Amino acid sequence: MARILIIEDDTTFSQILEAFLGKHGHEVQVLYDTRSFTRQAVPEQFDLILTDYRLPDGTGLDVMSHIRDYQLNIPAIMMTGFNDVRIAVKSIQMGALDYITKPVNPDELLMVLQQALNKKMAPGPLPAGTALPEDDLIRGKSAVAARLYEHINLVAPTDMSVIIQGESGTGKEHAARTLHQQSKRKNKPFIAIDCGALSKDLAASELFGHVKGAFTGALNDKKGRFEAAEGGTLFLDEIGNLSYEVQVKLLRALQERIIQPLGSTKNIPVDVRIVSATNDDLVNSIANGEFREDLYHRLNEFKIQLPPLRERGGDLKLFIQHFINLANRELERRVEQVAPDAMEILLQYDWPGNLRELKNVIKRMVLLTPGHVAEKSSLPEEMIYAIRQPQRSNHSDLKAQNEQNEKVLIQETLIKVKHNKSQAAKLLNIDRKTLYNKMERYGIE
Repeated sequence: MARILIIEDDTTFSQILEAFLGKHGHEVQVLYDTRSFTRQAVPEQFDLILTDYRLPDGTGLDVMSHIRDYQLNIPAIMMTGFNDVRIAVKSIQMGALDYITKPVNPDELLMVLQQALNKKMAPGPLPAGTALPEDDLIRGKSAVAARLYEHINLVAPTDMSVIIQGESGTGKEHAARTLHQQSKRKNKPFIAIDCGALSKDLAASELFGHVKGAFTGALNDKKGRFEAAEGGTLFLDEIGNLSYEVQVKLLRALQERIIQPLGSTKNIPVDVRIVSATNDDLVNSIANGEFREDLYHRLNEFKIQLPPLRERGGDLKLFIQHFINLANRELERRVEQVAPDAMEILLQYDWPGNLRELKNVIKRMVLLTPGHVAEKSSLPEEMIYAIRQPQRSNHSDLKAQNEQNEKVLIQETLIKVKHNKSQAAKLLNIDRKTLYNKMERYGIE
């Protein structure tokens, strides 16, 4: 039995959730706005928080901010409409463990809750020397994927600091773990820290540690992540969220290879490789005065750009089958194929949440498929509607329409020149590299 806090302003829906979870042995309390949560609730009394995104006096992101700012050790799941998937991705950046889209499917809800509770029961970093499970490896076969892993293979054996840049959900932590596993430090710890989920006040403590009495609430000495990663790799996700003051301390740690715990006068030598990640362009943050240029150059000895899922061409089908296989084993299903109309939707959708969103949609699809073939009905209705939108006569999505026109033009030109790519590039007034990239993006063979 778990103690679950629901934050949902729809009283009818919250009562349904409360009754449903109660029948499955959970103890449930319901709040109806963010103010009740921040002023009345004692989150430590709960094992999990399930919050709606749209609340009468704020959003679920306010709930996530409160959890982050007060360093509350409790997993949270965001409930959101399908059209708010980008918001759900943002909530994960702020520390949410997962998200679930409305209308909520009962079996899917139980699955997501159980996964969250299992993660809470088994936290902790990847042990030193532990290899990545084969099931977690997602290696595409496209030219884009080949370039990506060529760069990883090239820089992994070195001690160069690496910045991994890409949209949310593109697999930045997976790339960082792959770098670690292929490095000379693979038998030492890999420690990951989400800078976006750290409050400004406690970020320095998390990174560098503190001594007893360093600040209110520091009841014992605490070892920071730098010390925990000694000899290994420290992965700083969403590094652009660090405050300016912490950036100064981090720069000193990288330059002098020493850290100083909060409240201490003792300098501690550290030997750590830094891999950082961001979904923002830090160059713009530097221009806006939000990120130190000298720190950026220390971190950016080598940059790896992760492409969004929509630009990975033929890899999408490979990933779909990969996640079907994972979901079959986890959910004890036996989905062997996807109906053609369902596959067409999966291939046309633009996947704003990238691999993370794809994995969630495929798992839901498998869960709702009792037989061997996944039908279109197992996909979210809003997803099907989103695919239909660009086909309307008003063509209100200018970007989608332009991309469709570009794809058709490239295909017609290739046919005209009998697939002579050099000649096609010349007629299209682009270089061959750009042509290859666009062919890969649109899945043109």
